Amino acid sequence: MKTSRMEERVGVVVACLLTKVQLLDRIEGVRERMIIVAESQGLTSEESLKLSHELDELINTYHKQNANQK
Repeated sequence: MKTSRMEERVGVVVACLLTKVQLLDRIEGVRERMIIVAESQGLTSEESLKLSHELDELINTYHKQNANQK
């Protein structure tokens, strides 16, 4: 399942609009998908790396949102 750069950026923008709980749920879902893909395709597969990048973006968004609330 490949996604375009535009779809990845849309995902990040959507993450910015999510509540804390929704963002945590999304982080967990991407993490689980990344583990499954990494086990089946390898850690350096294009899909694993894409999911890893998406997960990084979501985690960064989460930390930014929480830093702004303190």
